[in-house]
Amino acid sequence: MTQRVYQAWKGSNKFILGGRLIFGPDARSVPLTVLLILVPVVLFCVFVARHLLHEFSPHNAGYAILVVPILFTLYVLILLFFTSARDPGIVPRNSHPPEEDLRYETTVSADGRQTPSVQIPRTKEVMVNGVTVRVKYCDTCMLYRPPRCSHCSICNNCVERFDHHCPWVGQCIGLRNYRYFFMFVSSATLLCIYVFAISALYIKIIMNHQRGTVWMAMRESPWAVALMIYCFIALWFVGGLTGFHSYLISTNQTTYENFRYRPNSRTVAYNRGCANNFMEVFCTKVKPSRNNFRAFVQEEAPRVVTLPTITTTTKESAEAEDEIGSRRQKVEDDLDIGDDLMNLSQRCNAAEASNDQPHQTLDVDQSALGVAERAATIRTETRHGSWGRRSGSWDIAADVANSNVRESQNYATAKEERG
Repeated sequence: MTQRVYQAWKGSNKFILGGRLIFGPDARSVPLTVLLILVPVVLFCVFVARHLLHEFSPHNAGYAILVVPILFTLYVLILLFFTSARDPGIVPRNSHPPEEDLRYETTVSADGRQTPSVQIPRTKEVMVNGVTVRVKYCDTCMLYRPPRCSHCSICNNCVERFDHHCPWVGQCIGLRNYRYFFMFVSSATLLCIYVFAISALYIKIIMNHQRGTVWMAMRESPWAVALMIYCFIALWFVGGLTGFHSYLISTNQTTYENFRYRPNSRTVAYNRGCANNFMEVFCTKVKPSRNNFRAFVQEEAPRVVTLPTITTTTKESAEAEDEIGSRRQKVEDDLDIGDDLMNLSQRCNAAEASNDQPHQTLDVDQSALGVAERAATIRTETRHGSWGRRSGSWDIAADVANSNVRESQNYATAKEERG
């Protein structure tokens, strides 16, 4: 059965609703973030805003204090959904390296042979707004990352204009969801400020009604005090993020670039001025996703790269081969001499076996003996037995200077012995 793209996805993302929504691997943190937003707002509406419905003129103006945080909370949750449940700008990975960037190199082995191999450059340079920018090759996705793209180790994807991976939204922050992420943290900041301010106002109203001190008012409404403490702590996080990302937008940087590179070392190609930088983030159309997660996977035939066989013999290897050849020839010559001696021995033994054949005496040069002994080491044991036969006598003459074999027959001596 053919799988869909989200079913065969090689990243660490999680999909729901048949691939319509995509989350990061840490998507379980999203419900926690929702609770951190909803619980304080519910407590605010029940213990603070409800008591302020009729405190302002005209008589029904106090209802706005209750409606505003509810609507604003819904808006913040929608921004959270847009941030965490959509493709942040994932670059589809390749099934094989780009062929136009392959380089064929040769490696020299110990025996002098050169073997071709395929290499791909780790970096290459591209032009961005007239400035040369170096991009890196991703071994996991098998592609050259576009400018400002980086590989997220948590999601295991290359993400365009990668900013960071946010565990609170369970998703990478990149080209397609950075706008919603900034609007989410800035709206959460405003919501914290609103809850903090109205809770403080409620304590002030209690003081005016009871004509008491602030401590008496705080004892009268402990939930208002708890909400003020909670919002004060939350403001250090979401407020700090809002201020930091406002600076990044004004200089057209990403969090990754700001922490990894020195100031003005790489963002000179992207900085278009403060106003244009804000326009680029908030007023440009969001690019469509490069991935169709619900499409069916297209099977690709495996590609085989045929490398030319290059065999080059160096001077040292040629000399080594010549030396091996000379040794092999010498061994073959020794074996030929040994074969000649054995043939001669067989002929003599055959002659002795006849009735009319006398004893023979064969004198062999000492140097020929050495050759025969070397040849005998690779022959069978039966060959050595022919040297000690009773029917014949094989004497090795030490005084013979040449390597020729002399055969003498003494017929007279043989007749005398018979007589």
